[in-house]
Amino acid sequence: MIPLTVVDVRDAEPLVIEVLRSGGLAQGPMVGRFEDAFARVAGTAHAVAVNSGTTALVAALQALGLRPGDEVITSPFTFVATLNAILEAGATVRFADVSREDFALDPDAVARVIGPRTKVLLPVHLYGQVADMGKLAPLAAEHGLHLVEDAAQSVGSAFEGQAAGSYGLGCFSLYATKNVTTGEGGVVTCDDDELADRLRVLRNQGMRARYRYELAGHNYRMSELHAAVGIPQLARLDELVAARRHNAKQLSTGLAGTPGLAVPAVLPGRSHVWHQYTVLIGPHAMLSRDELAAELTGRGIGTGVYYPSLVFDHDCFRGHPQIPAVSPEQFPVAHRLTQEALSLPVHPALTESDVDTVVREVREALGA
Repeated sequence: MIPLTVVDVRDAEPLVIEVLRSGGLAQGPMVGRFEDAFARVAGTAHAVAVNSGTTALVAALQALGLRPGDEVITSPFTFVATLNAILEAGATVRFADVSREDFALDPDAVARVIGPRTKVLLPVHLYGQVADMGKLAPLAAEHGLHLVEDAAQSVGSAFEGQAAGSYGLGCFSLYATKNVTTGEGGVVTCDDDELADRLRVLRNQGMRARYRYELAGHNYRMSELHAAVGIPQLARLDELVAARRHNAKQLSTGLAGTPGLAVPAVLPGRSHVWHQYTVLIGPHAMLSRDELAAELTGRGIGTGVYYPSLVFDHDCFRGHPQIPAVSPEQFPVAHRLTQEALSLPVHPALTESDVDTVVREVREALGA
């Protein structure tokens, strides 16, 4: 089997051993080292490490002081953490359709949704490519909106040279399958000193110093062990991304012209870090997306469906007071993507032979 994802963190062993020998496992100097390294990647003044990507989103929204009835606009084509964070922060969620080219928020669709209660624009940089920040950032500024980026899948990517996570509050995931992983973990990046200070207090039970509580906070802290796992990956992020880009280029070259299949594009002015290599299986393909996924599994090729339904299209969210009534048909592009998107292996552990095998098996399965 050629797996969809391979995790290799063996180069973290010396730092992990250093932490274990120190006897200090809770947040400490290793987390500080990790934050400094991450801030350099994001090109921001601050990087605040937390214990998950979901926590990063929640903390970012909480730091903005949202009140009941305040609205956050985001994508319906995303992982549930995006939606859960908005709900946990007490805001009302509004959805806008996405673009088929980058799988991210369509600026024109966003403009139609902005209303008097809108406080935050929360684009999702999906699969490793930044959303159209050339239009979304000015749109947010025009309407006086906070920008919170769900950059969970896009560490190291950029729009016209400006890094993901540097437009407002950037929220990253360090989950086990991400391009940079600590097993579990997250980061919030920003240039605002006051917001960064508030985030650090929030993550530490609202304490600036022991038993000095300044606000109602939480335990959002990252451990020293998690930080130790992540530091070496940040040091060689360029190398890891280069391998993904090489594999993506080979996949796109080999799969071009496959009947019914569209390869992903790197859009002008954007850098792609290929967290996922996601093709679209159109209605005229020999097999449906789900049929192709099953066929490839039988042929020893791992695949992933991100995402099989729109984020709100589940019983637990129907009738939720913070989610105005919506249906998949209101978001035709995103709804179609739930039926067509299929991710193929692109990770750095792939060999040239692995990539050739993926291309051959996909093409054969679709009658090329």
